[in-house]
Amino acid sequence: MRQTGMVYLVGAGPGDIGLITVKGLEAIKKADVILYDRLANPKLLDFAKSDCELIYCGKLPQRHILRQESINDLLIVKALEGKIVTRLKGGDPSVFGRVGEEAEELTEHGIRFEIVPGITSGIAAPLYAGIPVTHREYGTSFAVVTAHDKSNNGQPNIDWEGLVKGIDTIAFYMGVANLPFICENLIKYGKAPTTPVILIQWGTFGRQKTLEGTLETIAEKVRSAKFTNPAITLIGDIVNVREKCKWFENQPLFGRQILLARTSEGESHLARQLRAQGADVIEYPKWKSTPAIMDEAILTNLCSYDKVLFTSPDSVAQFFNILVDREIDIRHLRGEIYAPSVKSKKALSSRGIVAKSASTMEEVGTLLVVGDSTVRTQTLENTVNYGSHDVLITTEKTIDEQFSPIVERMLEEAEIDTVIFPSSLSIQPIVESSCLAIHELLGTSNIVAMGEKSELMATAQGLNVNKRPTKPTVEELMKSLLLDEEKVLI
Repeated sequence: MRQTGMVYLVGAGPGDIGLITVKGLEAIKKADVILYDRLANPKLLDFAKSDCELIYCGKLPQRHILRQESINDLLIVKALEGKIVTRLKGGDPSVFGRVGEEAEELTEHGIRFEIVPGITSGIAAPLYAGIPVTHREYGTSFAVVTAHDKSNNGQPNIDWEGLVKGIDTIAFYMGVANLPFICENLIKYGKAPTTPVILIQWGTFGRQKTLEGTLETIAEKVRSAKFTNPAITLIGDIVNVREKCKWFENQPLFGRQILLARTSEGESHLARQLRAQGADVIEYPKWKSTPAIMDEAILTNLCSYDKVLFTSPDSVAQFFNILVDREIDIRHLRGEIYAPSVKSKKALSSRGIVAKSASTMEEVGTLLVVGDSTVRTQTLENTVNYGSHDVLITTEKTIDEQFSPIVERMLEEAEIDTVIFPSSLSIQPIVESSCLAIHELLGTSNIVAMGEKSELMATAQGLNVNKRPTKPTVEELMKSLLLDEEKVLI
């Protein structure tokens, strides 16, 4: 008899992936199935297992992907199959997240579950806009309120008088459409028309936008600016502390929206650095790796090669894992060691090996190239010009196509202004992508190539490269982007 699985009902936080809880991240990593909402940052799915089933059940305006009843049924069916199921919800699952309904259904079917709290956007978005939701001088009480309910017209049925008289600061969730109705009733029941209001769209993301006004002016400002959900509407005198407490929007790269071409699994160091400076970063494509069938003849004759070229940092790590698994002594590797990039050299250096630059390699002697399966389709002209050579494939590397529609949805909601190619090998997968949104971006965004080879490859693919750092390093790229921001301020 198959054992019943387990369901985790997880709050994904408001957007910034750093705001996921440790417990929530653990539930993502061990899940066999993940059902995720629109407002759960899809970047969190990168932490899932390579064979994890991903099911989008988010809701878009006027378009419901999955009804709540269908979501409940899926949780039950997948758990009864003996799987670990993670239901990933934006913010906190108990704040307008219908977690109670899902928990009740699971209980009725005898399925074990755990509810993992998350940081709710009503608190996090104001903080990222520079506004604490309580303050000794401006507000000692705080309420979160839904801006729509089950009524026929969708306008919230609220105790307006109690809200006005009893609460200093109010956060309305998804309140853009009903904003005129909300402001009208707050004024009607005693709030001053001059009460400060701020709308925070995509709070805690690098694409975060804000719009300020008062109860008597904000509705018209929203209409003129065509401001839309997802947004938190914060109302109260506490909005006045924003200029003194604003921090996130002061980040050097805040507002920059970047598509970063990815050549390896997991979040890159460059992506982390860009996010740390306030940029909104989407990485593509998502790669997955499976063990390759080893060429035993090559492993047996490692000592016969005069030169060994590691094509990437990943190939270094994978090669050494193979040596450990096979109990092969590194001293079998007697040839000179080469690498095509600073990152690859650092990966080798961390293992006590000083590598030479691939550009200095002379076409003399026997060569072994170590890399993943993309070496088969990517000519070595991007790395080194060499004649006859052997290739050791460390892993079979392919694009994880189940992430393609996820990226398309992300791009629809973003306004990408920059595309960064960190290496020459990162260009071809982007150019050959079937995603139409990406091809449009290549014609409208600033193209940044990290190095000379990247620029040459991009140009050969018909792309117009706008910028190349003076050195192909993360540090020089960051300096270059920050210089752009300084010029804009001037």
